[in-house]
Amino acid sequence: MTRALDREIISTRQQAIAQLAREAPERVLLTLAHHIDLMWMEEAYRRTRKDGAVGVDGVTAETYEQRLHENLSDLLERFKSGRYRAPPVRRVHIPKAGAKNATRPIGIPTLEDKVLQRAVLMVLEPVYEQDFLDCSYGFRPGRSAHQALDALWKGLMDIGGGWVIDLDIRAFFDSMEKTHLNAFLDQRVRDGVIRRALGKWMQAGIMEDGAISYPERGSPQGGVISPLVSNVYLHEVLDHWFEQTVKPRLQGRAFMVRFADDGLLAFQREDDARRVMEVLPKRFARFGLTLHPEKTRLVDFRRPSPVSEERASQRERSFDLLGFTHYWWRSRKGRWVVQRKTAKSRFGRALRQIGQWCRLNRHRPVAEQQQALSRKLKGHDAYYGITGNSRALSRLRFEVQRRWRKWLNRRSHATQLDWPAFKRLLKRHPLPPARVVHSIYAT
Repeated sequence: MTRALDREIISTRQQAIAQLAREAPERVLLTLAHHIDLMWMEEAYRRTRKDGAVGVDGVTAETYEQRLHENLSDLLERFKSGRYRAPPVRRVHIPKAGAKNATRPIGIPTLEDKVLQRAVLMVLEPVYEQDFLDCSYGFRPGRSAHQALDALWKGLMDIGGGWVIDLDIRAFFDSMEKTHLNAFLDQRVRDGVIRRALGKWMQAGIMEDGAISYPERGSPQGGVISPLVSNVYLHEVLDHWFEQTVKPRLQGRAFMVRFADDGLLAFQREDDARRVMEVLPKRFARFGLTLHPEKTRLVDFRRPSPVSEERASQRERSFDLLGFTHYWWRSRKGRWVVQRKTAKSRFGRALRQIGQWCRLNRHRPVAEQQQALSRKLKGHDAYYGITGNSRALSRLRFEVQRRWRKWLNRRSHATQLDWPAFKRLLKRHPLPPARVVHSIYAT
C-alpha cells in the first residue's frame, strides 16, 4: 500500500513538471533536482532492470539489495553534493542485425549508474515529452515501432507514395558532439545538479579489454539516459528543423517518421525531395553527423502505373524501415496499396537463430522442443505479425519445420523422419499457425 502511494505521489510530481513545461514552452527550467529524493530513488531502483550484465564494478542487484536503503541514500547524497563520479562504461560487441560477422558496440553501466540515470530520466522525460514532435516514435513513453509503421503507412497512402528519402546516419551514437548537445540542453534545462550528472555521463570513459579510453564525441549505447539524449539531439538537428524551416518552403505536402536514428522523409513532389536531399548532408555535417552516402537514398515511391511498373525494379521502388520492406502491391480488389513484409535481413536472422537453436537442442524431448519453438514463433509474430505480412509469416513456419526435421534426423541414424513421418509428428506436436497480431482492421 505504501509503495502504491509512493508511485502516486511520484506520478503527481511528474504531471506537475509536465504541466509547467507545457505551459511555458520557451522557459528554461533551473530547478528540477529537488524532485529527486529517497522515495524517487527507490522507485527508480524498482524500474531498473536487475538481471542485466554487470558493469565494471561487478556489483549485482542481489549484492546491492543487501543494504538497499543505505546504498540509495548514499547515492542520492553524492548526486546532490556533486561527489558522484560516473564510472567507466563496460563495452561489449553484439551481432549487428542483418549483417553477417558484423557487430555493434554497446555500453553496460554499473547498476548504481543505471539507477541514478533512471532517476534523472524520470525528471527529464516529462519536460521533453512536451517538446518532442509527433513524428518521433523511438524510446518515448506510450509510443512504439508499430505506431510509427502505422503513421508511415497512412502518410504514404495519403500522398500516393511520393518521393521518399531513406535516411541512414553513420555511427550516430559515436558521432554526437558534446558542445552541440550541451547547447541543445541549455535551451530547456539548466538545473546545475542534473546538468553536472549529465556531463559526467557524457565524459565517462569506456572500458574495453581492460583498457579505458575517453572519446571526445558520442554517447555510449546501453545507458538508460542515452535514448533521451539522442532524441534531444535529433529533435534539434532534424525534427524541429524539418517542421519549422523546411516544410513551410515546400511546394507540396511532406511528412517525416523517425524512430531513434532511423528516419524517413516523404514528399508529394520530386523537386521538393531533391532540394531537401541536397541540403540534408550539409545540415547533418553542421552538427558533426554524416549520412551514409550509399544507404541514404532517394526512392521513387509513387503509386505505380503500367509504365513505371515495367521500368522500375522492386529494389528501386521499395525501402526498409523498422524491420519491414515497404512496397506497392495490388489488393484483392485490384487497388494499389502500400504493403509491408519482413525485411530479407530480419527474416534471415530469425531463421538462423532458430536453426542454431534446433541444432544445439536436438537431443531434448520433442515435446519440450515444440514448446520452445512455439514460443519463438509467437514472439516473432508479436512484432512481425502485421496486416499484409501473412505470406512471410507462413514461409517462416515452413522453413522452421525444415530445419527442425533436419536436426531431429541428426539425433540418430537409426530413426529417420521422412516428410510423411514428420507431418505425423507435427500432428502430435503442432507449431502455432501464423497470426496477424497488429491488424489495421482491429477496432
